Amino acid sequence: MSDFNRGYPRTATAPADMAVDAGLRAFMLGVYNKMALGLVLSAVMAYATSHVAPVRDLLFRVTDDGHLIGMTILGQVVAFSPLAVIFGGQFLVRRNPGLSGVIYWLTVSLIGASLGAYALIYRLDSIFTSFLITATAFGSLSLFGYTTKRDLSGWGSFLYMGLIGIIVASIVGLFLHSPALVFALNVLIVLLFAGFMAYDTQKLKMTYYQLGGDKTAMGVATDFGALNLYLDFLNMFLALLRLFGGRR
Repeated sequence: MSDFNRGYPRTATAPADMAVDAGLRAFMLGVYNKMALGLVLSAVMAYATSHVAPVRDLLFRVTDDGHLIGMTILGQVVAFSPLAVIFGGQFLVRRNPGLSGVIYWLTVSLIGASLGAYALIYRLDSIFTSFLITATAFGSLSLFGYTTKRDLSGWGSFLYMGLIGIIVASIVGLFLHSPALVFALNVLIVLLFAGFMAYDTQKLKMTYYQLGGDKTAMGVATDFGALNLYLDFLNMFLALLRLFGGRR
């Protein structure tokens, strides 16, 4: 499964009072809670599509002993559908902000369903270790983004240029089949999304102040902020799993 694109609305950074207050804590806690629940939902979906045979066989082609051979047509549709949901959701939310929550939960559910492929490829201990490392890195980097006095907005252009470069290189890698290129790309993905974790956290903090208490806008920001951090976490986790994961 390819790394998921991050094509959803982002609010421009604005000068903000960086003092911590109860409203900001509640806002950020809402984002983190929704992100965590999204990860749990994705894990449940991945388990269902990898261990519940009738569901698994709808999405994946496996050997008699449960090793992944490939994806069915439905599996390929599920794997790429989050991109359509995210891009289409941008226009829907402009018309109806209340749909932001539906977009978030639908996206993490579809991604989770396609993650069953990784559960069929990698050992459970490797998945757990990669998740633990990612969670530790996320906690540290997000805390840095939340507490630092340094303005990280200048990172944005470099991070997005790096993302575009990785997408292009990944497409090239599909034709070259070079293990060295795959290894290098996964190392770069880990570094890139480490930067995004800190950058996106500070951007959420700025967004809170910019919205000025608008409850509707805050709800949308919470949903898309959770999706933002969820994708940061997911891409780093998958890159680490590809780098160090032991295959079944």
